[in-house]
Amino acid sequence: MKKIMIALLCMGSFSLSAQITTPQPSPAAKVWQTVGLTEVTVEYSRPAKRDRVIFGDLVPYDKMWRTGANKNTMITVSDVLIFGKDTLQAGTYAVFTKPQKGKSWDVYFYTNTENWGTPDKWDDTKVALKASAKVSSTEPVTESFTIGVDNVMADGAELTFTWDKTKAALPFTVPTKAVVMASINKVMAGPSGTDYYKAADYYLTEKMELPTALEYINKAIDMTEGDAPFWYLRRKALIQAELGDYKNAIESAKLSLAAAEKANYEGYVKSNKKSIEEWTKKLK
Repeated sequence: MKKIMIALLCMGSFSLSAQITTPQPSPAAKVWQTVGLTEVTVEYSRPAKRDRVIFGDLVPYDKMWRTGANKNTMITVSDVLIFGKDTLQAGTYAVFTKPQKGKSWDVYFYTNTENWGTPDKWDDTKVALKASAKVSSTEPVTESFTIGVDNVMADGAELTFTWDKTKAALPFTVPTKAVVMASINKVMAGPSGTDYYKAADYYLTEKMELPTALEYINKAIDMTEGDAPFWYLRRKALIQAELGDYKNAIESAKLSLAAAEKANYEGYVKSNKKSIEEWTKKLK
């Protein structure tokens, strides 16, 4: 009898301490994306449609929505995001939306991130920025609510909200060019050959300040100990070609070709041969 009582007590103790783990109906999700030089992170929960009418029913029109489920959705940005004429400073914000039927959504970036759902009392002074997202219809149905950072480019992207047959897209830009230019100007006070190369490469990519790009790549080559790297010479050739100086571009490409062949770097060998052929035709 004593053994039975001990066993029952142990079972009772186990039942009190044991926990059953089940999946969440609105699982947590995290989106991380680099846009230019800016890191954008979104943390949210993803409710499912489950044969329900979403917008206009489960999510009423013209009312503030937590933009997901459970704890309010949060976005963290490492640098400013620019929405038209308005700027969101670096930091962490709660994201609330106000869907409108057949119209744009109002998107609010709220400084108080410790709400569970929408705030009990809305405080306009805590709205860091309000923006308007364009709405469109989608096919097929998106079963689980999805936030994305889409159409990523060097200077911007779109923050998107998709559920059921609705997608709201909020475009933004980031100050990539300004940050890079500031970095270039700072480093130019005492740059290395690598710094000159990176600056020249950026100017070439952006098709800007090409005479300066040529000056910088020449400095990079001059500062190199020993033979100039084939990728330096390749950039010089491309810059000269962009400036319309095909004769010297061909000579630089030949030097790059020889160095690439010596290094057994087939990609640059092919690129230089192709460029020499194309630029030679332009001289005729």
